[in-house]
Amino acid sequence: MEKRAWDKLGISTSLIGFGCMRFPVLKDGSIDRKTAEKMLDLAYEAGVNYYDTAYMYHDGESERFLGEWVKKHDRKSLYVATKLPVMMIDSLEQAKQIFKEQQEKMQMEQFDFYLLHALNWDRYKKAKEQGIVAYCERLKKEGKIKYFGFSFHDSFEAFEKILMDRDWDFCQIQLNYMDTQEQAGLKGYELAKEMGVPMVVMEPVKGGSLATLPNEIADLFYEVHKELSLSSWAYRFIGSLNNVKVVLSGMSAIEHVKDNIHTFSPFIPLSREEEQTIEHVKQAIKKRVNNGCTACRYCMPCPAGVNIPKNFSIWNRFGMYHNVSEIEWAWSNIITDSEKAKNCIRCGKCEQACPQKLHIRDNLAQLEKELDNITC
Repeated sequence: MEKRAWDKLGISTSLIGFGCMRFPVLKDGSIDRKTAEKMLDLAYEAGVNYYDTAYMYHDGESERFLGEWVKKHDRKSLYVATKLPVMMIDSLEQAKQIFKEQQEKMQMEQFDFYLLHALNWDRYKKAKEQGIVAYCERLKKEGKIKYFGFSFHDSFEAFEKILMDRDWDFCQIQLNYMDTQEQAGLKGYELAKEMGVPMVVMEPVKGGSLATLPNEIADLFYEVHKELSLSSWAYRFIGSLNNVKVVLSGMSAIEHVKDNIHTFSPFIPLSREEEQTIEHVKQAIKKRVNNGCTACRYCMPCPAGVNIPKNFSIWNRFGMYHNVSEIEWAWSNIITDSEKAKNCIRCGKCEQACPQKLHIRDNLAQLEKELDNITC
């Protein structure tokens, strides 16, 4: 199993980390503990020693389940990361209560890695004002956490301000070969490397979208390595960045664990030719967008209440990746019924305002048929 040294912290972790957000579940929505334990055991026996959970994963069950599993193993043989849900905290007292609850649920006096969860700039400012950042620093001094960091979802500019505001032990960003310019992106990676801050990367497979590519796209990879999974290309892209110390994988099946063990035992960085293959794949995926919406919002507000950019964002992701399960969830959960394309009254105001000169009314009618059909 490939290991990475954290020079700043004087430790070494497996390059692949087990993300505990997507355990297999039973019909009632609870964790399939029998299967999930087999997955954790398989990873542990192969040398995976970094396990990442959070207060909200699996409605709070993930922390409890992971804590119970850790109790069965040598505590010094693995690292546990969990997170403080700053997005739902309104006071320092509430943060203290949640930390105590996490200790009790996970049966741990000390967490190895502790993160402020899903920071953006406003959340970070609020956490500082409430004294939560200072509180976490005290927890570290008291030995209740070893390493203090943050996970991040915002612009590069916000990442830069947060990263430079204090001496962080580590940071965690979302990064994959399709989204190098999104959020913190590769610029954020380079900044953290320059500042000597070790990095953990989440969503390297873009929520599964890079694991199930359309056939003509997948064939570009299979022509180079017929035996390698699509996921392995995504993981190797991130693992080839030397300041990435852990690549998190939200594994939900035993097959995922086995494939990741194969990818990281041993880990082989991308060759120049393989980097070129990924670039070809990126361009091929981008050509599959259904229209050229840039989300500039000149078309908004729509008199009928249609959220035109959100409709097009979901439709374009469907065209690019054809990830049916992800799009079905998005079409049912991240857009309201009143915002959907079906409410278009074809007034044409949006097309008059659109700088891209898109055929918005026809596109809305087309996407309504396509996206409604995948949920039938």
